[in-house]
Amino acid sequence: MEYFILSLGWLFFYISHTFLASLNIKRKVKAWMGMGYKWYRFCYSLFATMVFFALLLLAGSIEPIWLLASSPLTTYLGFMLATFGTIIAVKSMKHVKTSRFLGIEPHDDLKEKEPLITVGWYQYMRHPLYTGLILIFLGYLFYLPNLASLIHLLALLLYLPFGIYFEEKKLQEQYGEAYTHYKNKVPPLIPRFKK
Repeated sequence: MEYFILSLGWLFFYISHTFLASLNIKRKVKAWMGMGYKWYRFCYSLFATMVFFALLLLAGSIEPIWLLASSPLTTYLGFMLATFGTIIAVKSMKHVKTSRFLGIEPHDDLKEKEPLITVGWYQYMRHPLYTGLILIFLGYLFYLPNLASLIHLLALLLYLPFGIYFEEKKLQEQYGEAYTHYKNKVPPLIPRFKK
């Protein structure tokens, strides 16, 4: 039962992420909040962080069902994958203003459009943060090879096609032809390094 609740929790997390990030919802929230909308991103980040850590706490409180025996090899592989994923995620944020991304610097993201990022890891894949997360969750599965870790990874992998679809629909609306050109040139998750 706890694993079912954990799965539902991830479903809630990902659906709310897509829902709250959509331009239509943001426009409705802005009409309702007025000038206070500049704090929307911060409220969203706080909400997402609390739900994320609640899911990790829930997973940690469940009696583990082990999928395979932990060994020095799985531990090493787990650390390696998670480290590489973290490096990709951190490096991809190099060209993103973190304070604005998290909402710590209040702003109206419907009015103040950020430039389309196509440099750094973004020149090799359109969603390096997602790629980093996949590697982190995969590493976590190797480090703690239990059912909860598998649910974390599977929930992310099942969400990504939908998340990417809706995120790119939003980016297409925001950046138009520039995003179409970028999308046609750069793969979504698996990097293609230029020769």
